[in-house]
Amino acid sequence: MGRALVIKATAGADGPERCNQAFTVAAAAVASGLPVSLWLTGESAWFALPGRAAEFRLAHATPLEDLLATVLAGGRVTLCTQCAARREIGPDDVIPGVRIAGAPTFVEEISGEGVQALVY
Repeated sequence: MGRALVIKATAGADGPERCNQAFTVAAAAVASGLPVSLWLTGESAWFALPGRAAEFRLAHATPLEDLLATVLAGGRVTLCTQCAARREIGPDDVIPGVRIAGAPTFVEEISGEGVQALVY
């Protein structure tokens, strides 16, 4: 098995190609059998809410809601604590399977042996 991936998505509709790339890489890694943790930060925080990924459109790209479903099914999805608070998103608001956690958890994940962190 290859290394584990921790992928931080920092863009949403404000950077659609960068956003889609983060979700595409995360879903491809899950499909390849790698351990994956996808972090939703900045404007990508909105995709932790039900229905928001379905609203995202990018030509010639797999629908974001499908990519997110793949990651939720085989990996872990985390919404940044501060990003959630700034957008008034609470634990009861998010899609089932999405957790809210902060920088200490992120640092713990990226500090593991054999972990590769990617930021988009």
